Amino acid sequence: MEQYKQEFIEFMVESDVLKFGEFTLKSGRKSPFFMNAGAYVTGSQLMRLGEYYAKAIHDTYGDDFDVLFGPAYKGIPISVVTAVAYSKLYGKEIRYCSDRKEEKDHGADKGSFLGSSLKDGDKVIMIEDVTTSGKSMEETVPKVKGAANVEIIGLMVSLNRMEVGLGGKMSALDEIREKYGFAANAIVSMDEVVEHLYNRPCQGKIIIDDTLKSAIDEYYKKYGVK
Repeated sequence: MEQYKQEFIEFMVESDVLKFGEFTLKSGRKSPFFMNAGAYVTGSQLMRLGEYYAKAIHDTYGDDFDVLFGPAYKGIPISVVTAVAYSKLYGKEIRYCSDRKEEKDHGADKGSFLGSSLKDGDKVIMIEDVTTSGKSMEETVPKVKGAANVEIIGLMVSLNRMEVGLGGKMSALDEIREKYGFAANAIVSMDEVVEHLYNRPCQGKIIIDDTLKSAIDEYYKKYGVK
C-alpha cells in the first residue's frame, strides 16, 4: 500500500472522521464503522485533506482534466482544498465548480453553480466524501452534463465502504461505473483500512482489535459485495 494511503488512514482516525463502534446509517444498516468528513474543521486538517485527494487523483487519473466538481454541501470545501493542493503539488491550475441546492436568482453570480462555469470540452473529475449508495450522483451527473458539453473522467471519494449499492448486487462505486460510464475510485478502501489498523497501534492504541475485526467481518458477510 502506498505511503500516502497509510498516512490518510491514520489521518482519518486522528481527525475523528473515521470512527469505530456501533452506528445506524441512513440506510438503516447497523455498521461497526462510520465516516463523517464534516469533522475536518481546522486549516491544517483541510490542507492535508486536499493534498491526499490531489495525490490520489494524480495517481489514478493523471493530469489531463480541467475541473474538480464537488456536489453541495460536503463536496464544496473538498473541491476547493483539492484545487489548491493540486496547484501546490503539481503546478497545474485546476478550476473548481460546485452546485447550489437552491438556485440563486439575483446578483452577478446567479444560477445553479458556484466557482468556475463549465465549458464545452471541459474534462471533469467529480469529488465527494464517501458514496454508500450512489444516490448523490443521480442528482449531480444530470446537472453537470446539462450545463455544457463536458466529459466526466471519473469520481474520487475518500473511502470505498465496499458495500452493495442501491441495486443490491455490486458496490456503489461499481454501480456508478456501470450506470454512468466513468471510473469511480477511492483514496482507500475498507479492506486497506482494516489491513493497516488491525492489531497495529495508531495514536498509541490498537484501533481494530480481534473483537472489532470480527464485527467488521460479520457486517461484510451481510452487506459486503459478494
